[in-house]
Amino acid sequence: MTIGFRILRRVRKVDAGAVAKFKALPLANVSDVMSRMSAGGPRLRPMHGKGALAGPALTVKTRPGDNLMVHKALDLAEPGDVIVVDAGGDLTSAIIGELMVAHARKRGVAGCVIDGAIRDSAAIGAGDFPVFAAGVTHRGPYKDGPGEINVAIAIGGMVIEPGDLVLGDGDGVLCVPFAEVETVYRAAKAKQESELQQTAAIKAGISDRAWVDETLKRLGCEFAGAAR
Repeated sequence: MTIGFRILRRVRKVDAGAVAKFKALPLANVSDVMSRMSAGGPRLRPMHGKGALAGPALTVKTRPGDNLMVHKALDLAEPGDVIVVDAGGDLTSAIIGELMVAHARKRGVAGCVIDGAIRDSAAIGAGDFPVFAAGVTHRGPYKDGPGEINVAIAIGGMVIEPGDLVLGDGDGVLCVPFAEVETVYRAAKAKQESELQQTAAIKAGISDRAWVDETLKRLGCEFAGAAR
């Protein structure tokens, strides 16, 4: 097969049960338990009005400014899939717009992540279909290829394999590797429960702040009289 212009078969993907469990967790909690080492980059922002994103990745790597393979991915997508597009971060031409979002919704796609631009931003912003992208432009895409479907891609240093779990909320986008989904879920759930307890303590006025001074002392910070 020709590298750079090929469509591969996805051999595994996270199941619906795992997706449903993660929907109840804040993205920040998941990120924390992954050692804060993975992220799609600060440019990927939610372009839709409201709603979180969760689902297995259907990956696309395309030439910047071209969406031919994204159209094919829409035709291949299964209900619940998240179409994740590495378009090189280029913002010259939009990769998707209102019509493609309507098609994705009709096919039961869970959402789209575009490392590139979108257009029809007002219509997308007024809706609840999850779309994360790096920017907006009115200029439309080309449809000539090349590109690849169901290959490993990277966005902002974050690697996404076909079938990995892709999550998104107001804080951005995160990928949980297929083999680590259950381990990450257990840790993130515990993190969420701990933070709920901390929130309750703060509201009750009994939050223990001793750790701040303890940490400063451990790190060698010097206190100057009342400045403490």
